[in-house]
Amino acid sequence: MTIRHALPWQLILADLALILFLVSLAALAGMGTIQAGTPRDGETIAVAPAQALYRPAANVPEIGEWLDDQAIDPRATLSVFARYRTEDKEASWAEARRLAETAQMRGVSVRVVLTPAEQTDVYASLAFDAHK
Repeated sequence: MTIRHALPWQLILADLALILFLVSLAALAGMGTIQAGTPRDGETIAVAPAQALYRPAANVPEIGEWLDDQAIDPRATLSVFARYRTEDKEASWAEARRLAETAQMRGVSVRVVLTPAEQTDVYASLAFDAHK
């Protein structure tokens, strides 16, 4: 019976792979965790491309009617975005809350994102955003 020994280059490669694994594991262990729903400073909130977009206007149906016309998948989320000027903050929040409550009454998963901006704008995006 012949016993075959590993070649030196195979041992070196195995050692390097083990070292890389340990260094990667140590780096992951040292990373801090973030609570879901709280982006870090400078980060933007990840939003999937919209399958449907709703923007309140004079000649547009109410959000309830609009949602009834959509093919809503249980995995989809309605993200209500309220961009506001400082003086319009309360009105923007009230409009965003109204849209969100109407969607929740229809069983749609909702999240509201409020951000300061130069122009006031409230709209909703129906998309397959990842849930935490």
